[in-house]
Amino acid sequence: MNEYVSQPGQRLDVPDPTIAVRGQTMGGSDFEIIGTVLQAVRIRLRAGQTIFTETGSLSWMQDGVEMNTNLGGGLGGLLKRAVSGESLFIVDYTARRDGAEVTFASDFPGKILVLHLGPGQQVVAQRTAFLVGEKSLSLDIFFQRKLGAGLFGGEGLILQKFTGPGTAFVTLDGEVVEYTLQPGERLKVDTGHVAMFEPSVTFDIEFVKGIKNVLFGGEGLFFATLTGPGRIWLQTMPISKLAGAVLRYVGRAEGKNQGFNIDLGSLVGQ
Repeated sequence: MNEYVSQPGQRLDVPDPTIAVRGQTMGGSDFEIIGTVLQAVRIRLRAGQTIFTETGSLSWMQDGVEMNTNLGGGLGGLLKRAVSGESLFIVDYTARRDGAEVTFASDFPGKILVLHLGPGQQVVAQRTAFLVGEKSLSLDIFFQRKLGAGLFGGEGLILQKFTGPGTAFVTLDGEVVEYTLQPGERLKVDTGHVAMFEPSVTFDIEFVKGIKNVLFGGEGLFFATLTGPGRIWLQTMPISKLAGAVLRYVGRAEGKNQGFNIDLGSLVGQ
């Protein structure tokens, strides 16, 4: 259905959502990533297959999907998530029939990416990136090797690490730009824009040089430096930057404190 049709007294039809990506998980379940700005992933599970999320990620699901909230790795997993600041529990969704559908939506404008990870293949991502993954996937915390990178890196000391085999869906902020760094090649990035990278990439923090750059550059005190070899993925609209932009307008009434303050009545009376 490509056109919106609404006639009085007739069935109401609305346009189908845009399908950004179609495919199949490594476990054999069909999926669709729908939408353009605020995306969602719709997964049709095979009977007996289990996927997992952190709590609070579900959007909707059909009959035939069983939901089970658990510690996800026992006490050790609970402690790791407590340290990382993530939800203390995970939720498993298991299909009791073929084609049972479950949907998860992003909570911020951006992109949902699908990662098909082979056995032992790993990727490191910002702490809030994970949306949903197959049960064969290993989700762990990743400590920055250098304290400075953790303290000033924008995403904190702890990141997420995904290890295959399995398919994971991650959410990144805004649009996504990919670079492949050669051995020794470096890229300086505003810290909030670092979304995901391969473990072979070295992540560090560098102070901005020059007193004028520090005082008047408006870019903060630190750059993230990413050194190859390996691939990196950058996001164009970090939620931290958006929150800062919105905060500047909090408390202002619309139309106030903006533009010139001219009393037109006094001018007319002269």
